[in-house]
Amino acid sequence: MNQAEKEEYLREYSIAKSQGKPFFPYAVAKDSAMACVVMLVIIALSIVLGAELGPKVDATTTTYVPRPEWYFFFLFELLRVFKAHSLLTPVATIGIPTLCMVLLLTLPFYDRSAERRPERRPIAMTAMILTIAAMAYLTYSGAHTGSPNSVDLPTPTNLTAQEAAIYNQGKLVVGESGCLACHKIGDNGNDGPGPPLTNIGARLPAQAIERTLQNPTAPMPSFANLPPQKLNALVSFLSQLK
Repeated sequence: MNQAEKEEYLREYSIAKSQGKPFFPYAVAKDSAMACVVMLVIIALSIVLGAELGPKVDATTTTYVPRPEWYFFFLFELLRVFKAHSLLTPVATIGIPTLCMVLLLTLPFYDRSAERRPERRPIAMTAMILTIAAMAYLTYSGAHTGSPNSVDLPTPTNLTAQEAAIYNQGKLVVGESGCLACHKIGDNGNDGPGPPLTNIGARLPAQAIERTLQNPTAPMPSFANLPPQKLNALVSFLSQLK
C-alpha cells in the first residue's frame, strides 16, 4: 500500500465512521438476535431429526473402526486419501492441517491490502472458493463412506434360503473380523492397503479365497484359527461377490 492509497483509505474510513452507529448496542443486539436464531434452529433440528445413534458399545471387540463427528469428515477423508501411502500419513494428519491453521492465523500479516471488494481481489477470492470447495467435497465424501463395521450389499435373489442365510452370516463375519479396515466391499470399508473385494468372486474361485484367508501375504492376518462355521460363511460370502 502506497501513501496515496493509505490516505484514501483513512479518508473513507473517517467518513464511514462518522456516518455509522456505535458497536453497542446496535451490533451487539444484531449478534445476539442471530445467536438466538441459530440456537432455535439447532434445538428444532434436534427435536425433529434427533441424534444419530450407532450400535451399542462392545468393549471386547478389537475390530471397531471409529468415525469422527461430521465437522471432522473432511480431515477423515483426507486421511483416507493418504492412507494407501503410509509414509504420507503424517502429511495428512499433521502437515496439511497445521499449515492451513498457520496460514489462517498469519493472514493479517501477509495480506496487507486495503482493498475489500471481492472483484478486485481475484487471488484471495480464488483461494477462498477452492478451499471451501475442497472442504465441502471431502466432507461429502467422508459422510457418504459406508460403515467400516458392516456390509450394506443386498442379498442376491438367486440364492436358496440356506445359501442366503450363509451369505448373510458371511457379511456379519466380515464386519466382526476387521476386513473392512483394509479392504473395500461396495461402499463400505477403506481403499487400502488391501485390494477391493467387491468383485473378488469373479477373480478367484472359492478354494483360492479359502487358501488366501488361511495363508495370507503380510500384513494381512491369518484366519486359520477362525471357527470352521464362520470360515465357511466368510468364504461363501466372498465367492458370491461378482
